Amino acid sequence: MAGKASKLNKKEREHYRKLLLETRSRVVSGLDHFEQDTLNKSQREASGDLSGYSHHMADMASDSYTSELRMGMAENEQHLLNEIDHALRKMDEGTFGLCERYGTPISRARLQAVPYTRYSLKAQEEIERETPPGRR
Repeated sequence: MAGKASKLNKKEREHYRKLLLETRSRVVSGLDHFEQDTLNKSQREASGDLSGYSHHMADMASDSYTSELRMGMAENEQHLLNEIDHALRKMDEGTFGLCERYGTPISRARLQAVPYTRYSLKAQEEIERETPPGRR
């Protein structure tokens, strides 16, 4: 695949760059929200203000579940941000829109739906069949 250039024209590249930047902006905004929420909660806990916290075990379990869920969501958003940044680098290198497995063009429809994708649909399906569910 080395040296292969994307077959997208300038207008298409601009369209996908705009899509990636808009998606990136939404993801960063979401991560900022997670960070602010975490900081606010940490500040309340650090100040000793536990008045809003219940000591009932079910409430504590619910709080723990919510916290883990939010951390998982933040991790997913960070992964998405990394994928978007990777796609933007590929755009700068002239390889955006090429499957990283086969070096073939990724369909426009797939790029429109998932502009940060690394693989063609065929390659993605193969990867998912090869990868155990817990490792995806």
